[in-house]
Amino acid sequence: MPHLPDFEAWAIFAKVAEKGSFSQAAEDLGLAKTTVSKAISRLEQRMRTTLLHRTTRKLSLTESGRLSLDRALRILADGAAIEADILEEAAIPRGTIRMATSTTFGETALAPVLPAFMAAYPDIRLDITFTEGKVDIVAEGYDLAIQIGDNADDSSLRISRLFTLRRRVSAAPSLIERAGRPPHPSDLAHYPMLISTHVPWGREVDFTGPNGQHVHVPVSGALHMNSTMGLMHALIGGVGGAAMPEYFIWEALEDGRLVDLFPGWTVPSAPICVVTPPGRARPARVRVLLDFLRRQFSSQPWAHGIEN
Repeated sequence: MPHLPDFEAWAIFAKVAEKGSFSQAAEDLGLAKTTVSKAISRLEQRMRTTLLHRTTRKLSLTESGRLSLDRALRILADGAAIEADILEEAAIPRGTIRMATSTTFGETALAPVLPAFMAAYPDIRLDITFTEGKVDIVAEGYDLAIQIGDNADDSSLRISRLFTLRRRVSAAPSLIERAGRPPHPSDLAHYPMLISTHVPWGREVDFTGPNGQHVHVPVSGALHMNSTMGLMHALIGGVGGAAMPEYFIWEALEDGRLVDLFPGWTVPSAPICVVTPPGRARPARVRVLLDFLRRQFSSQPWAHGIEN
């Protein structure tokens, strides 16, 4: 297999030729003079020719050096341009953000705040995928994913909590009128409930009471569905009760379409997390999006524990 070209040595050669001095080239590049000298020697040995005539007073190009200089200068310029572009990308919020999140969270919580972000950052384009499946953000080229939970298949991924999502158990007044209001969380075991088949906690509810007591309740019901949005219609329609993320039900709780069945009890909350590829630095476009989402969600009645 052929070796890769020695791009570093060619860039150093171009700088030496530009400055006409090993010492000045070394100073300009922030390298030791010996490093510069060794790079030129390494290049000449590899090319099996002399590129520079060296005297105690001056340097001059050989015919081989003259023939290669233009392309060496392009290598140096292209490398500098790449670094400048990347540094600019890291500093200026523009370009395309590819992100993925769940359909339910994306449609209900994320999509409503995006117009304000697009207006604030007209140089940023968003390419968003709503999916209920897992995504490989590195292999599929995503800048970030927003997910429920702080687990990841790849430990090298960066995970940070965006906010904590509460869940509450509620029912419609029509169901309470028909089936009564369960006096204790344990009574949900015999109460008509809606079953979410796409989440691990869909068939059970864990409660913590005002005095710290814990109750685990398996639930059942006539309607099983893999769509939280679909279950919302059944919940408000009085088909059954449900433990729902608060961003789905808070307005219905406020206007009386739903009733919180156990206001003194809490159900385990779920962290909403941001997953980004490995590496310490996030591009400016991603940083401003995350800052924007934290500000937006911090003002919502259904989010708490916003992370900085």
